[in-house]
Amino acid sequence: MTRTTPPKTSRSHEQAIFIAQSANDKKAEDVLVLEVGDLTSIADYFIFASGESERQVRGLAAFIEKEMTLRYHTHPIIEGKETANWILLDYGNIIVHIFRTDIRQYYALEKMWADAPQITIPESEHPSVPARLLVSG
Repeated sequence: MTRTTPPKTSRSHEQAIFIAQSANDKKAEDVLVLEVGDLTSIADYFIFASGESERQVRGLAAFIEKEMTLRYHTHPIIEGKETANWILLDYGNIIVHIFRTDIRQYYALEKMWADAPQITIPESEHPSVPARLLVSG
């Protein structure tokens, strides 16, 4: 059974939610945010998302990278861009896995973290509005 946890007010939590909302805004499938910080020292959050094609996977990764750069001025380490079956964006305390749908089903990576609390993703306040157009306070 998946547990949900109330949101924390950390910068990492805020960024993880922003990434998930960005993925949802860009029509990613099955977006999932897991809080893994108590289970591993690798990261605080894992985010999983799927796309139906290599083109969509690349597009999702590029969109998230661009939006995170614009909003938080942060740049990930990126793996898997060449094949686009599974692109990993490593923001240090947040690791984003963007899979082609069939590859995600094959590896079922999120099942390895079944004990991690799942974070509820609130609706985006500005769906389909690029971060560069938002006024931050």
